[in-house]
Amino acid sequence: MSGYRVTAQLGSSESARMRIQIPSDCEELLDQQRGVLARWQASTCGLDPSTIDVMLRSDRWQTLYRGVYAAFTGEPSRESLLWAAVRRCGPTAALSYHSAAEVDKLADRPAVLLHVTVAAGREVIIPEAERHGSAPRIVVHRSRRVESARHPTRMPPRTRIEETTLDLTQVAASLDEAVGWLSRACGRRLTRADLLASAMEHRRKLRWRAELSGALDEISDGVHSTLEFRYVRDVERAHGLPAAKRQALVTTGTRSRYLDNLYAEFGLAVELDGRAAHPAEARWQDIHRDNALSRTGLIILHYSWTDVTIRACQTAWEIADVLRSRGWTGHPARCSHCFGDHAVLSGRVPERTA
Repeated sequence: MSGYRVTAQLGSSESARMRIQIPSDCEELLDQQRGVLARWQASTCGLDPSTIDVMLRSDRWQTLYRGVYAAFTGEPSRESLLWAAVRRCGPTAALSYHSAAEVDKLADRPAVLLHVTVAAGREVIIPEAERHGSAPRIVVHRSRRVESARHPTRMPPRTRIEETTLDLTQVAASLDEAVGWLSRACGRRLTRADLLASAMEHRRKLRWRAELSGALDEISDGVHSTLEFRYVRDVERAHGLPAAKRQALVTTGTRSRYLDNLYAEFGLAVELDGRAAHPAEARWQDIHRDNALSRTGLIILHYSWTDVTIRACQTAWEIADVLRSRGWTGHPARCSHCFGDHAVLSGRVPERTA
């Protein structure tokens, strides 16, 4: 993107032709911002604002949002659009929510809308009509904490990963989805449970505060997904089963493997799979690994999302039976969804709603 030396056609005569030299500071800024420049930035990088108008009239540059331009022709990249959105909202704005999650690899796919947070007292109105071409709609959020929430160095400007994660928990449709953001952020090693807990303390209002705090405790102990959290809460703890070791490393010969839940004292492991479809090749790899571990005397039980959420009671009593057969002297407890002594194994326990 650097080294802009362009000739802008201002008229039909030779005298109407002029060469426009883009200042080096502006070139560097364009490089950093993936070819995007806001009009309010022109004076800070030594560019005469009138030059922008020349470049637009000559079709060398294009408008993405009002006062925000792409210093190239053709379709802007996703990175360019993210830069354009945050620069459209001013010098102190920051990408946030799903857009910040996108650039920090917390989200797996781009959101349709671009999310930007500005200071609470700042008035930013972006009419639908001002968007040009493929530029997505911008959703503007307002926060009194934008200065402390914005990461001090990362570009494009965006909220810290802890703030992004907590923001997403607050717009989640369910507690399960909210816990999923926490576990994903920690599971991908983007942050730690203790840093998220610290960020929570700085928020006066937080939906599901107690539940999210409890989920962070479980995540600290090795829970890596919403399904694993539900297993600990609704299967293991709700029914008084012994606590398993999470993400336990086991070795057979020269191979090592992590197990979701290992009851080492009783030679039992519980593996969880929340995928609706499990490719045949991966499924057989799991079977072969399980076969290898069975030679060590370890029993491995597999459960799906439905087993853990809808049939949590049946799953708990089934695991309890295996644990008792392997030496556990405790007794499973009945949760509020259980009834009867051992009715769960005969299918007479009412199914839960997910």
